[in-house]
Amino acid sequence: MNKVKLFTVEGLVMVVLFSTAQAWPCSPCICEFLEDLWGWKVDCNSLGLKEMPALPSTTRILYLQNNSLTTVLPGTLDMLHYLKEVDLSNNPWHCDCSILYLKYWLEDSHMTSLASVICTTPAFVKMRALSQLSGNELEGCRRPLPNKCLDFIWRDIVLIIMAICVLIAMSCILRYSRKLVYQVSQKQHSSEIPLLQTHDLEREKSE
Repeated sequence: MNKVKLFTVEGLVMVVLFSTAQAWPCSPCICEFLEDLWGWKVDCNSLGLKEMPALPSTTRILYLQNNSLTTVLPGTLDMLHYLKEVDLSNNPWHCDCSILYLKYWLEDSHMTSLASVICTTPAFVKMRALSQLSGNELEGCRRPLPNKCLDFIWRDIVLIIMAICVLIAMSCILRYSRKLVYQVSQKQHSSEIPLLQTHDLEREKSE
Protein backbone atom coordinates (compact mmCIF):
# COMPACT_ATOMS: atom_id res chain seq x y z
CA MET A 1 0.00 0.00 0.00
CA ASN A 2 2.83 2.39 0.93
CA LYS A 3 4.58 1.61 -2.36
CA VAL A 4 1.41 2.46 -4.26
CA LYS A 5 1.06 5.78 -2.40
CA LEU A 6 4.72 6.60 -3.00
CA PHE A 7 4.39 5.78 -6.68
CA THR A 8 1.27 7.94 -6.90
CA VAL A 9 2.99 10.91 -5.23
CA GLU A 10 6.03 10.63 -7.49
CA GLY A 11 3.76 10.35 -10.50
CA LEU A 12 1.85 13.50 -9.51
CA VAL A 13 5.10 15.40 -9.02
CA MET A 14 6.34 14.30 -12.42
CA VAL A 15 3.05 15.32 -14.04
CA VAL A 16 3.21 18.77 -12.41
CA LEU A 17 6.84 19.26 -13.48
CA PHE A 18 6.10 18.06 -16.99
CA SER A 19 3.14 20.43 -17.21
CA THR A 20 5.31 23.28 -15.97
CA ALA A 21 7.92 22.36 -18.55
CA GLN A 22 5.37 22.62 -21.29
CA ALA A 23 3.91 25.87 -19.98
CA TRP A 24 7.15 27.80 -19.24
CA PRO A 25 7.71 30.55 -21.82
CA CYS A 26 11.35 30.00 -22.80
CA SER A 27 11.44 32.33 -25.79
CA PRO A 28 13.88 33.36 -27.07
CA CYS A 29 15.89 30.68 -25.27
CA ILE A 30 15.49 26.92 -25.63
CA CYS A 31 14.41 25.14 -22.47
CA GLU A 32 14.79 21.43 -21.84
CA PHE A 33 13.51 19.73 -18.72
CA LEU A 34 16.12 17.40 -17.17
CA GLU A 35 14.36 14.58 -15.36
CA ASP A 36 17.56 13.29 -13.75
CA LEU A 37 18.29 16.73 -12.25
CA TRP A 38 14.64 17.69 -11.66
CA GLY A 39 15.23 21.06 -13.28
CA TRP A 40 15.81 22.98 -16.47
CA LYS A 41 18.58 23.39 -18.99
CA VAL A 42 18.16 26.86 -20.45
CA ASP A 43 20.12 27.41 -23.64
CA CYS A 44 20.43 31.06 -24.65
CA ASN A 45 23.64 30.62 -26.62
CA SER A 46 24.29 33.01 -29.56
CA LEU A 47 20.96 34.85 -29.48
CA GLY A 48 22.33 38.41 -29.44
CA LEU A 49 20.83 39.05 -26.01
CA LYS A 50 21.56 42.48 -24.52
CA GLU A 51 19.90 41.76 -21.19
CA MET A 52 19.17 38.74 -19.03
CA PRO A 53 16.06 36.78 -20.10
CA ALA A 54 13.40 35.55 -17.68
CA LEU A 55 14.57 32.32 -16.09
CA PRO A 56 12.76 29.59 -14.14
CA SER A 57 13.86 29.33 -10.52
CA THR A 58 14.59 25.61 -11.01
CA THR A 59 17.20 26.24 -13.71
CA ARG A 60 20.04 23.74 -13.34
CA ILE A 61 22.13 24.53 -16.44
CA LEU A 62 22.32 27.98 -18.02
CA TYR A 63 24.10 28.83 -21.28
CA LEU A 64 24.47 32.56 -21.97
CA GLN A 65 27.69 32.57 -23.98
CA ASN A 66 28.19 34.41 -27.28
CA ASN A 67 25.67 37.17 -26.63
CA SER A 68 25.81 40.96 -26.22
CA LEU A 69 25.45 41.12 -22.44
CA THR A 70 27.31 43.99 -20.79
CA THR A 71 26.06 43.77 -17.21
CA VAL A 72 23.58 42.00 -14.92
CA LEU A 73 21.14 43.98 -12.80
CA PRO A 74 21.33 43.37 -9.03
CA GLY A 75 18.96 40.63 -7.87
CA THR A 76 18.51 39.08 -11.33
CA LEU A 77 20.18 35.78 -10.41
CA ASP A 78 19.21 35.54 -6.75
CA MET A 79 16.40 33.01 -7.32
CA LEU A 80 18.67 30.47 -9.09
CA HIS A 81 19.32 28.41 -5.96
CA TYR A 82 19.56 25.09 -7.85
CA LEU A 83 21.91 26.18 -10.62
CA LYS A 84 24.79 23.75 -11.15
CA GLU A 85 26.39 25.07 -14.32
CA VAL A 86 26.54 28.48 -16.01
CA ASP A 87 28.46 29.76 -19.03
CA LEU A 88 28.81 33.53 -19.47
CA SER A 89 31.79 33.60 -21.81
CA ASN A 90 32.20 35.69 -24.97
CA ASN A 91 30.06 38.63 -23.92
CA PRO A 92 31.18 42.29 -24.13
CA TRP A 93 31.12 42.87 -20.37
CA HIS A 94 31.35 46.47 -19.21
CA CYS A 95 33.39 46.26 -16.03
CA ASP A 96 32.37 49.27 -14.00
CA CYS A 97 30.94 49.33 -10.49
CA SER A 98 27.62 47.85 -11.66
CA ILE A 99 29.35 44.53 -12.53
CA LEU A 100 30.14 43.89 -8.85
CA TYR A 101 26.81 42.10 -8.37
CA LEU A 102 27.74 39.49 -10.99
CA LYS A 103 31.27 39.19 -9.61
CA TYR A 104 30.09 38.55 -6.03
CA TRP A 105 27.35 36.17 -7.17
CA LEU A 106 29.82 34.05 -9.15
CA GLU A 107 32.36 34.12 -6.31
CA ASP A 108 29.73 32.76 -3.93
CA SER A 109 28.44 29.90 -6.04
CA HIS A 110 30.21 29.50 -9.42
CA MET A 111 33.84 30.48 -9.01
CA THR A 112 34.96 28.42 -12.00
CA SER A 113 32.66 30.40 -14.32
CA LEU A 114 34.03 33.74 -13.09
CA ALA A 115 37.29 33.19 -14.99
CA SER A 116 35.39 33.21 -18.30
CA VAL A 117 33.97 36.70 -17.70
CA ILE A 118 36.40 38.94 -19.61
CA CYS A 119 36.05 42.72 -19.62
CA THR A 120 35.63 44.55 -22.93
CA THR A 121 35.16 48.09 -21.61
CA PRO A 122 36.37 50.50 -20.22
CA ALA A 123 39.66 50.52 -22.13
CA PHE A 124 41.93 50.38 -19.05
CA VAL A 125 40.52 46.96 -18.04
CA LYS A 126 40.01 45.55 -21.53
CA MET A 127 40.82 41.82 -21.85
CA ARG A 128 41.24 41.45 -18.10
CA ALA A 129 39.31 38.76 -16.26
CA LEU A 130 36.71 40.05 -13.83
CA SER A 131 38.14 37.68 -11.21
CA GLN A 132 41.40 39.70 -11.25
CA LEU A 133 39.75 43.05 -10.52
CA SER A 134 38.95 44.50 -7.13
CA GLY A 135 36.23 47.02 -6.38
CA ASN A 136 38.74 49.88 -6.31
CA GLU A 137 39.83 49.09 -9.87
CA LEU A 138 36.31 49.32 -11.28
CA GLU A 139 35.16 52.64 -12.71
CA GLY A 140 32.72 54.48 -10.46
CA CYS A 141 33.44 52.44 -7.32
CA ARG A 142 36.01 54.82 -5.89
CA ARG A 143 33.94 57.50 -4.21
CA PRO A 144 35.40 61.02 -3.86
CA LEU A 145 36.10 62.18 -0.34
CA PRO A 146 33.37 64.41 1.17
CA ASN A 147 34.14 68.10 1.66
CA LYS A 148 34.55 67.68 5.42
CA CYS A 149 37.28 65.10 4.90
CA LEU A 150 39.03 67.41 2.44
CA ASP A 151 38.81 70.23 4.98
CA PHE A 152 40.43 68.00 7.61
CA ILE A 153 43.19 67.02 5.17
CA TRP A 154 44.00 70.64 4.35
CA ARG A 155 43.93 71.55 8.04
CA ASP A 156 46.36 68.72 8.81
CA ILE A 157 48.65 69.84 6.00
CA VAL A 158 48.67 73.41 7.35
CA LEU A 159 49.40 72.17 10.88
CA ILE A 160 52.26 69.99 9.61
CA ILE A 161 53.78 72.94 7.71
CA MET A 162 53.44 75.16 10.82
CA ALA A 163 55.08 72.49 12.97
CA ILE A 164 57.98 72.21 10.50
CA CYS A 165 58.41 76.01 10.52
CA VAL A 166 58.43 76.05 14.34
CA LEU A 167 61.05 73.30 14.44
CA ILE A 168 63.24 75.18 11.94
CA ALA A 169 62.89 78.40 13.96
CA MET A 170 63.75 76.63 17.21
CA SER A 171 66.79 75.05 15.55
CA CYS A 172 67.98 78.47 14.33
CA ILE A 173 67.44 80.03 17.77
CA LEU A 174 69.34 77.20 19.42
CA ARG A 175 72.27 77.58 17.03
CA TYR A 176 72.32 81.37 17.53
CA SER A 177 72.20 81.03 21.31
CA ARG A 178 75.08 78.57 21.25
CA LYS A 179 77.09 80.93 19.04
CA LEU A 180 76.30 83.84 21.38
CA VAL A 181 77.35 81.87 24.46
CA TYR A 182 80.59 80.93 22.71
CA GLN A 183 81.33 84.55 21.80
CA VAL A 184 80.64 85.73 25.36
CA SER A 185 82.88 83.03 26.78
CA GLN A 186 85.65 84.03 24.34
CA LYS A 187 85.39 87.70 25.37
CA GLN A 188 85.52 86.79 29.05
CA HIS A 189 88.54 84.61 28.44
CA SER A 190 90.35 87.33 26.45
CA SER A 191 89.65 89.93 29.19
CA GLU A 192 90.95 87.65 31.92
CA ILE A 193 94.37 87.20 30.25
CA PRO A 194 95.60 90.86 30.76
CA LEU A 195 94.45 90.74 34.37
CA LEU A 196 96.43 87.60 34.97
CA GLN A 197 99.48 89.13 33.31
CA THR A 198 99.23 92.28 35.49
CA HIS A 199 98.82 90.20 38.57
CA ASP A 200 101.95 88.20 37.69
CA LEU A 201 103.98 91.38 37.15
CA GLU A 202 102.94 92.83 40.48
CA ARG A 203 103.81 89.60 42.15
CA GLU A 204 107.28 89.59 40.54
CA LYS A 205 107.93 93.19 41.69
CA SER A 206 106.91 92.42 45.21
CA GLU A 207 109.34 89.54 45.34
